[in-house]
Amino acid sequence: MATGVIVEIQRNSPNWGTVVEDIVKLERKIFPKHESLARSFDAELRKKNSGLLYREVDGAVAGYVMYSWPSSLSASITKLAVRDACRKQGYGEALLTAAIQKCRTRNVQRITLHVDPLRTPAVNLYKKLGFKIDNLIEGYYSSDRNAYRMYLDFDASQ
Repeated sequence: MATGVIVEIQRNSPNWGTVVEDIVKLERKIFPKHESLARSFDAELRKKNSGLLYREVDGAVAGYVMYSWPSSLSASITKLAVRDACRKQGYGEALLTAAIQKCRTRNVQRITLHVDPLRTPAVNLYKKLGFKIDNLIEGYYSSDRNAYRMYLDFDASQ
């Protein structure tokens, strides 16, 4: 695989184990234990209406985005993570843009996500790509951590 290419994870891929291992390590490093999908990652990937895109740099996962489409009308970005050393280089934006395009192929009308308001770079990225803040959900992550629920609507004529 060419360095820096965004790829959709495939269970039958020969590098499946290595990629999943890299993603689980990244998940554990970036997200608090109660927010991490590291323990249930395989189950999440087995869900019928979910997908995961990742980007490798120098043979290691630089970042990934997980998304799902629980209904024919809506989709959700469930995770977006970029390795510390790869931040501020456009990987997060490229991954999110690719996930939005994947969701659009499902003809959904809205994509939603939740983000900690204190994760300013993430909030700014979502806004840059057209997401709007719907509301603040107090205690979403834990009793002392809130979340913005954000959304991106698609024009039905597009």
